Amino acid sequence: MSSLALGPLHRAAGTVQLPGSKSISNRVLLLAALARGTTEVRGLLDADDTRVMREALGKLGTPIRAKHADLFLGNAGTAFRPLTAVLALSSGEYRLSGVPRMHERPIRDLVDALRGMGARIDYLGQDGYPPLAIHPGDIAAGQTVKVRGDVSSQYVSALLMALPLAGGGTIAIEGELVSKPYVEITLRLMRRFGVAVAREGWQRFAVPGATYVSPGAVSVEGDASTASYFLAAGAIGGGPVRVEGVGRGSIQGDVRFVEVLEQMGATVAMGEDWIEASGHAPLRAFDLDLNHIPDAAMTAAAMALFADGPCVVRNVANWRVKETDRIAAMATELGKLGALVEASQDTLKVTPRKLNEGIALDTYEDHRMAMSLSLAALGGVAVRINDPDCVAKTFPDYFKVFAGIAQ
Repeated sequence: MSSLALGPLHRAAGTVQLPGSKSISNRVLLLAALARGTTEVRGLLDADDTRVMREALGKLGTPIRAKHADLFLGNAGTAFRPLTAVLALSSGEYRLSGVPRMHERPIRDLVDALRGMGARIDYLGQDGYPPLAIHPGDIAAGQTVKVRGDVSSQYVSALLMALPLAGGGTIAIEGELVSKPYVEITLRLMRRFGVAVAREGWQRFAVPGATYVSPGAVSVEGDASTASYFLAAGAIGGGPVRVEGVGRGSIQGDVRFVEVLEQMGATVAMGEDWIEASGHAPLRAFDLDLNHIPDAAMTAAAMALFADGPCVVRNVANWRVKETDRIAAMATELGKLGALVEASQDTLKVTPRKLNEGIALDTYEDHRMAMSLSLAALGGVAVRINDPDCVAKTFPDYFKVFAGIAQ
């Protein structure tokens, strides 16, 4: 396994042009493939997760014509879940698989919802998990489909994008819907492609039977989750660090990470498409429910190393079904760095202590583990990041760009 020596680093300042948002990129690719007309996509993320989506759509055709396909989707939940729903309603024979970790990420709630509509889906391995075989089903228009909301918002986004193909219907959410801002991204992008969904709170969504129509051109914002690492670096290491490509006008929920920065005592400025942060360790401790920004919440957990007291990240149970079990992984790695860490099913409490020098940090084949843990080097210690290339999932040049702002 490769590794990367990082630090010791003492300051961070500069400007970063963000790569395109993964969440927006894969949704736009799918909607463009389903839409009537040609779509020009500007600012598309070029990374592993979008590559597997593009390759899958290349096999399926745009618009989707193939009635038989065997698709490998890596560890891209933003490709696997929506394509499962779309293909289940497409009257064909399909096989969907991914890397071993993808086959450990639950999909039962989405499959159950689709089966309830008349879709025919088989598990090819462990019950409740990919890989999947999809067969032609008998789907009636205008159904009410029930799905749990407390495991992954991607199930809801998948059903929302697929239902117009089946003549529309109603989605009823059972329990509390997690990560609502990601569903909001889906709704906004569907509207751009001509399909307006009516919702009652976050419990019911009325999806029309309609044809997607290309808006002509779509610009993909910079990735707000990725922005969090650079803004955190500015808050810890002096700054200012400015990210360009995302700002006040963003449709991404993770722009609310600026609220975490401000709570910790950092100085934040925002324009329509840029954000800037500066500050100095020690930062103020926090106790926050971060269910609405689960990806950026990992950055907050790493920033706890630089706080003036215990920090608590709450209501992030869905960390456990991401690229790795992020609660367990974060607890282990922050502990290696010297912090006292207490983990429960949905909470991480981090009490900072003197950082340990020369620690080798494992990344669990998880891009966000690698990027968030890189912040530890700003504590003036050398660290080693194992398997740094895992960042290729969303930002292949991350460490090169990080080195450009950190000294």
